[in-house]
Amino acid sequence: MLIKQIRLVKMANFCYLVGDEGTKTCALIDPAFETGRILAEIRELGYKVTHIINTHGHSDHTAGNEAVKSATGAKLLIHGADAGRLGKLLHRTFSRALGGKGSPRADVLLQHNDIITIGALRLKVLHTPGHTAGGICLYSEGHVFTGDTLFVGAVGRTDLPGGSMKQLVSSIHEQIYTLPGDTVVWPGHDYGPTPSSTVQQEKDTNPYTRR
Repeated sequence: MLIKQIRLVKMANFCYLVGDEGTKTCALIDPAFETGRILAEIRELGYKVTHIINTHGHSDHTAGNEAVKSATGAKLLIHGADAGRLGKLLHRTFSRALGGKGSPRADVLLQHNDIITIGALRLKVLHTPGHTAGGICLYSEGHVFTGDTLFVGAVGRTDLPGGSMKQLVSSIHEQIYTLPGDTVVWPGHDYGPTPSSTVQQEKDTNPYTRR
C-alpha cells in the first residue's frame, strides 16, 4: 500500500494519494488546490488515478475535482448526504474563489461500511457526521484518513450548516476511537504539531474529544 501525503499551501490542506503497488492504481483523497503539482507527482510515481474520494463536500476539499477528473477519467465518490453540495452555485462560487472550479456531480454515492476497491487495496467508509452531515473517514488496516473530522490535537469546525459538536465527538468516539490504538491518523489539514498522529495519541491527548 502506497500512501503519499501532499501538503497544499493554501489553507494547509492535505491531499492523499493512496495506491495499490501491484496494479499501480490509486485513489486521490480530497484534491483541492495545486492539481497540476498533484498530477505531476502521480505521473512521476507511475500510478493511474481510478478514484477521486471527497471526505466531505466543502470547497476546500473538492475544488480540484473537475481538473483531476478531466485529466484522469477517474470516478468521483462522496457520501450521499453531502453529494447535493457539489454543483450548487454557492459551491461553484467558493471553489472559484479558492482557485479551483465547481465540481462535477458524483459518480458514486457512498454509505457507511461501503468498501472501495483499488486493486488489492480496500478502503472502508466510516460515516462520521458532525463537521458536515455527510462527512466520512476512510479506513484501511493500520491507517485512517480523517478529513475534517479529526485533526492532530483538534477537530473540525462545527459552526457551519450541518455541523454539530455533539455529533462530531460521538462520531470520533464511535468510529475512530474504536480502531486499534496504533492506527495512523492522517488528517485533512496540517493544523497540529505533527502531520499525522495515532488513534491512541488522540484518545489520550486531544482536548476536544474528552467526555
